[in-house]
Amino acid sequence: MPELPEVEVVRRSLEPQLRGSRIIRILAGQHPADILTLPLEEFAREVEGRRITGLGRRGKILLMELDSGATITVHLGMTGELFLAKPSEPYPPHHHLSFVLEQGQELRYRDIRRFGRIGLLRPGERDRLEARLGPEPLSPELTPGRLRERLARHRRAIKALLLEQSFLAGVGNIYADEALFRAGINPLRPASSLDMEETRRLLAALREVLAEAISWRGTTIRNYRDGLGQPGENQARLQIYGRLPGSPCPVCGTPVERVVVAQRGTTFCPRCQPFLPTAAASRSGSSGSSGSSTG
Repeated sequence: MPELPEVEVVRRSLEPQLRGSRIIRILAGQHPADILTLPLEEFAREVEGRRITGLGRRGKILLMELDSGATITVHLGMTGELFLAKPSEPYPPHHHLSFVLEQGQELRYRDIRRFGRIGLLRPGERDRLEARLGPEPLSPELTPGRLRERLARHRRAIKALLLEQSFLAGVGNIYADEALFRAGINPLRPASSLDMEETRRLLAALREVLAEAISWRGTTIRNYRDGLGQPGENQARLQIYGRLPGSPCPVCGTPVERVVVAQRGTTFCPRCQPFLPTAAASRSGSSGSSGSSTG
């Protein structure tokens, strides 16, 4: 599933091409009703003829701002791809919607599993989105103290909490595993059990893995491509996510383990990420290393 880094890379790749472009019309593909959160005719009526004034991002959601004050929201789901193409290029399989642009290009959306969603926030409705999302992990407004206050309210496993978009916006399975590994925190630890030092390590690790993934243009495990159709390169830098159970930890060589947390496969090193917090404090060396992964 595209997470914060992948959506940010899509945003950066598309914004120079889309800013100032006018949407001439909306073309329906195979199953637009499965993707759109409102009827196709209503969506087309709201966006056709409008100019794109900018592209933003909130968590895993791409925001296409229009000159009407409305905002098109794009959630890529598990396998969604939003990319530019020439009208003469054949439509790929699983193409569901296209934005025809005045400069002779199409912004196309394809989605194999159809879990993605394209919606519309009318002027004044942005608060609806903000109300269901937590703070941005990369925002300077999220301090260790503020994060510690939020953690203290929850006894759920820390991995499960990191996946909640209402807790932190943009973190998913890949980067939760990677950040917990770098911070030396067991994914099954109750969130409220983390002390201030562990919270500082966790926030620093989250910011590191997210920023690095953006710099390497995202993680392509299967379907992810940026807005120009290019895959990411961060998958070669993953330390723990996707490692097979029993394979050696890239830091200490201990066989890694895999459990299910919040219905998501979770890989960790029992030595580098012990359940007892006192032992975790002694871990060192993983934050700066970059072992390979099976992806």
